[in-house]
Amino acid sequence: MKRIAIQGVPGSFHDIAAHQYFEGEQIMLICCDTFEKVFENIKRDPTVIGMLAIENTIAGSLLHNYELLRASGTTIVGEHKLHIQHSICCLPDDDWATLQEVHSHPVALMQCRAFLANHPTLKAVEADDTAGSAEYIAKHNFHGWAAICHADAARLYGLKVLEDHIEDNKHNFTRFLVVSDTRKADFLRPLSLSNKASIVFSLPHAEGSLSKVLTILSFYDINLTKIQSLPVIGHEWEYMFYVDVTFEDLVRYRQSIDAITPLTKDIKIIGEYQEAKNQQI
Repeated sequence: MKRIAIQGVPGSFHDIAAHQYFEGEQIMLICCDTFEKVFENIKRDPTVIGMLAIENTIAGSLLHNYELLRASGTTIVGEHKLHIQHSICCLPDDDWATLQEVHSHPVALMQCRAFLANHPTLKAVEADDTAGSAEYIAKHNFHGWAAICHADAARLYGLKVLEDHIEDNKHNFTRFLVVSDTRKADFLRPLSLSNKASIVFSLPHAEGSLSKVLTILSFYDINLTKIQSLPVIGHEWEYMFYVDVTFEDLVRYRQSIDAITPLTKDIKIIGEYQEAKNQQI
């Protein structure tokens, strides 16, 4: 049985992503209040696997998770893309006429902005988690409260789904990373099948330093799929660059890393893994 540390509670999108990624396998969730605690669990027990969101097609990147990942010393062993669908739910004996408040994570509220605008009498209240909001309403029997979460979470906590698929944009996906202790990585993914890598580095404060790195990657037929910059705290105008690349030839990819290393500072490979397939709506 695999033990998976997630941020959130049963029924959360992290829970759904974990079960989809490890479909057909026995898993036990370790539910954490914060992403920091996800990495603490891995540090405490190297057999624990972490699942964490890293970017959303609407809300963008979770910048803090990039830094947590780099500092943790863990490695990425896989990724999963989850189609995000929201529903509004409440206690079984509540209905539209009795609802006064709707609770959810601020990102979920933002992703259902048009729906909420059509229900101006509902007060939107930010919470720590989508499924956690449903759990809280059910546990405390809060009449007049609704939650925005996945329909599976509503059913898990015995709530009634008033309306499903209320997200404004139906092309709403979140990319999750599967991370582990480096010593366990080879048990979780065959390196020979890797076709994607995540690397992080800083650059000298010199003109054209980034373009030189990108030119070399292009020369080796390495496809840049994402680049994210974060400031280096305490060093004005210096940045860490988090780069995702895909490749067809593992040897050429390794050659490209050797080629850019002299041009960078503090380069680190934070994961080599298989690229997740795009889901169909």
